Amino acid sequence: MKTDLPTKKGDKWREILLIFAIFALNISSQKNKGTKMNRREFIISSLMTLGGTTLLSACKEEKQVRVKKGEDKMKVLMVNGSSHEEGCTYTALSEIAKVLKEEGIESEIIQLGPNAYRDCVGCGGCRKLGHCVFTDDIVNELVEKAKSADGFIFGTPVYYAHPSGRLLSVLNRAFYSGGAAFAYKPGAAIASARRAGTIASIDVINKYFTINNMPVISSTYWNEVHGNTPAEVKQDIEGLQTMRNLGKNMAWALKLIEEGKKLGIQTPEPEKGARTNFIR
Repeated sequence: MKTDLPTKKGDKWREILLIFAIFALNISSQKNKGTKMNRREFIISSLMTLGGTTLLSACKEEKQVRVKKGEDKMKVLMVNGSSHEEGCTYTALSEIAKVLKEEGIESEIIQLGPNAYRDCVGCGGCRKLGHCVFTDDIVNELVEKAKSADGFIFGTPVYYAHPSGRLLSVLNRAFYSGGAAFAYKPGAAIASARRAGTIASIDVINKYFTINNMPVISSTYWNEVHGNTPAEVKQDIEGLQTMRNLGKNMAWALKLIEEGKKLGIQTPEPEKGARTNFIR
């Protein structure tokens, strides 16, 4: 009778071969050291080595598998709403990016820079074209990137206790013309300021998430850093800690969502049709 050895990971034949290999290595090690062990000591030593090897292998395999989204790694798309590409807001976003990388999640920071951006003019052209009618800036590119992204973090400096106008103009058009690309994906807002206005600014950005079926990611404090320069932001140790914890919470949420998909849990189907005006 012909018998084929199993080829799946963790099958009994591989386990048996691994046990023999560990015992052989243990014998060789003891001979080289010139030490003698009784049978009980030899078995305990071999089993401890085997257990450690198996545990290490399992940990490595788990770390590789748990961050995968199908065949690709998960990705967080971040937008820097400041005109300064490596200023205070960028410093905060970069702190989050470090944590995401440690968690095995990719990230990209889109820079709005000092450019001027049109606001939405309410023309309705995007409903016919499938994209914003204005094609000479970053908005349509942002929506395209959003389609393959798994989460979002929008950062802004504080201008007169509100987010930067360029960020709001971009988000107004991106969400109106391509809101489906963001829906049911977690989002977070962060703000940087010398002194005040951060809470109001974060609250404004959160409105994009809460009208578009998006889970909002929080941290251990409000998502803000303080400083007038990147060097000063780096001295805000609690603010940077808040950014790191935000990164961890974002990674945690993304992994939970991915595991839910594997279990067959689908995004909810919202009710539609009801639309009332306050004057009627």
